[in-house]
Amino acid sequence: MAERSTAAVDVADNSGDDPLTAKADTAATDGVAEERKTAEKSAEATENKAVERQSGEQPSITAPELHSGHKLARRYRLEECVTRLDGFSSWRAVDEKLRRAVGVHLLPADHPRARSVLAAARSSALLGDPRFVQVLDAVEENDLVYVVHEWLPDSTELTALLAAGPLEPHDAYQLVSQVSQAMAAAHREGLAHLRLTPSAVLRSSTGQYRIRGLAVNAALRGITAERPQRTDTEAIGALLYAALTQRWPYDTDAHGLSGLPKGIGLLPPDQVRAGVHRGLSEIAMRALANDGATASRQEPPCTTPDELAKAVAAMPRVKPPEPEYTAPPEYQRTTYQQGTYGRPQPRPAVTQSVVIPPPPLQSRTGRALKWAVSALLIAALGLGSWQIADRLLAPESKDETPIVQPPVDEKPQPLKPIAISSAQDFDPPPGGNGEEYPESVANAFDGDPGTFWHTKNYTTANFGNLKRGVGMVLDLGSAQQVRAVDLSFVGRTSVEVRTAPEGASSAPSTAEGFTTQASGNDSDLKLKLTKPVTTRYVLVWLTELPLTGGEFRGQLTEVKVMG
Repeated sequence: MAERSTAAVDVADNSGDDPLTAKADTAATDGVAEERKTAEKSAEATENKAVERQSGEQPSITAPELHSGHKLARRYRLEECVTRLDGFSSWRAVDEKLRRAVGVHLLPADHPRARSVLAAARSSALLGDPRFVQVLDAVEENDLVYVVHEWLPDSTELTALLAAGPLEPHDAYQLVSQVSQAMAAAHREGLAHLRLTPSAVLRSSTGQYRIRGLAVNAALRGITAERPQRTDTEAIGALLYAALTQRWPYDTDAHGLSGLPKGIGLLPPDQVRAGVHRGLSEIAMRALANDGATASRQEPPCTTPDELAKAVAAMPRVKPPEPEYTAPPEYQRTTYQQGTYGRPQPRPAVTQSVVIPPPPLQSRTGRALKWAVSALLIAALGLGSWQIADRLLAPESKDETPIVQPPVDEKPQPLKPIAISSAQDFDPPPGGNGEEYPESVANAFDGDPGTFWHTKNYTTANFGNLKRGVGMVLDLGSAQQVRAVDLSFVGRTSVEVRTAPEGASSAPSTAEGFTTQASGNDSDLKLKLTKPVTTRYVLVWLTELPLTGGEFRGQLTEVKVMG
């Protein structure tokens, strides 16, 4: 089953009819569709197949038989298929030359839309706008057409954000402002998106919104439009509507959101949900006015991304929410200092006379007492001086007990790495099916931080409540004294280090057969065992997974056993 990922271009939830004409061959403009001026033999064959498809004859499209580990151009190693649909597939891959993750779209060279995809990818790459996920390469090679694009594992798609609830007004304002400005720049270069859905918009950890699949997503699905600017503007309005209400602005459910009730038309967002920002509600209606809605206060509808960006810039800027005020703890006065600053002091009702004592030791008795104290001090000083002199001049004792110095503690021995003989994935019952990508287990201890072993994707951090954990069993070849385990993950991961009994000749089949020695929760962990343990088998047991690309998945890049 194909697994989906935030960083891969999602191409599975929309439909269309004709291929998108992109900048490299044709540029889509409102009401104008330029004809192709040149046609190669391969392009003519592709068009003939498209005609056959429109007339009801289905051409035989054979999806490339590829698998994890396959390399393209001796550089891009395929890792995981995230979409497989309609004769093409999308993959998460590794660029071994630059040692980074990338996304790849693959389709046969004789696919009816292969030429449109190549043209769209090359024209999108020419734009070079950082607000879009960049196309890195577009190649036809060995009967394959593939498009390589950026992979953004630290970004979250809008679909996942809306699943948690509506966005705050400031976040919704940033969304419509950044997306409309980016699409206005793209249309000025003759490029359209035509598939601006919540899964096509990503928000980085810094709050910047980026758009993926410019021109390419539509070309893969064969989508076109007579007025692309109007189509993209309505799509931005739908995104803003969903961000404000957590509802899709039409009477059908889509993108994980519930649609509006049938038969009531398009209601303004502030009538669907209480507390919606009035200005943003009006902007959403002006962008969606093309679908039959009436803009409030008779303001004209926005029919292009540029008009929408100007309308957003003209409205008062939505400020971020103020941080919540936390009252400081009440000042606690002590008996040592009773502060009365800033407080009115009570006044006594009757003034009492104050008795002034006489100066101390001024009487005859006081003077006698002073002389007596002085004499005692002089005597004490003389006695102390005599005792000190007697000790200094006394001979040293010969039978003194010798002082024995305590033994100096030996320095702890430095940790040394223990070679890992082999390893296997560990997915025991209950809940486990016994397999968690065994083919990539060796990536966790190959010394290369750019490779990793990963789990399957889950809907929650605790494995979708299906199991208690998954992991990897490390075989040290023979019983070794283990003192620590170093772990590196992609994302903050909860993990336990467990060991098999000392005399075990094989690894236990259940997690309870191992003994927990250390645990932690971070992306880089140096877990030191409470005491050295002699064992042959070490279990790295993942108990909670991080959110990666909109889904929860564990990725172990390196593990080292130290003794």
